[in-house]
Amino acid sequence: MNFLTIGHRGVMGVEPENTLRSFVAAQEAGLDVIELDLHLSKDGALVVMHDTDLDRTTDGSGPIADRTVAELRALDAGRGEHVPVFEEVLDAVHAPLQAEIKDVQAARALAEVMNRRNLADRVEVSSFHDEALAEIARLVPGVRTALVASRYTPEIVERAAGVGASTVCLNIRRLTLEIVEQARKADLRIIGWVVNTQDHLRLVRALGLDGATTDYPEIKRTGRFTA
Repeated sequence: MNFLTIGHRGVMGVEPENTLRSFVAAQEAGLDVIELDLHLSKDGALVVMHDTDLDRTTDGSGPIADRTVAELRALDAGRGEHVPVFEEVLDAVHAPLQAEIKDVQAARALAEVMNRRNLADRVEVSSFHDEALAEIARLVPGVRTALVASRYTPEIVERAAGVGASTVCLNIRRLTLEIVEQARKADLRIIGWVVNTQDHLRLVRALGLDGATTDYPEIKRTGRFTA
């Protein structure tokens, strides 16, 4: 089975996260999938940012939800990059995407774009929130979904099955062989995050995971040779 390398917010270890520059760099590095995060602006646009607030990754401050898309796009998101909207990313790169949504409202906005642009094959939707995945599955025929978890127990497998997810994306620092085995029995694909060192890579390969989310493009080059 092909081992997938997923670019975390593009290649956030070397470029400003969740920017077009970062996504293009991830694609040029040959990463298999590009991961990004979606929030809704004040006027309902799907903007690509991780945090709920602007302070860490832009020269702005305060909640994303308090700004219009025009106001957000005027900010500097690092190295002169602007905050992109989701459809800009779709047009800037052709790689498969993993889009993380934070709530049901974002799920509904994403569903509209996915149905209009026929994206079920290209975009896998991920979330920490079961209800968001259930909503996108209801609205987008054939969508592939992934349940993300940082702190979790073997119950994560039942949660994923409950919302029809085909993948679990799990923090490798809490991952155990028991959870891997239970996920396999449930026919779930398993992605480990965040894999940024050779030791991390050896761990996920030893556990037989299907892929790794990484901040660094070098993982793609070394991953194919690591057993």
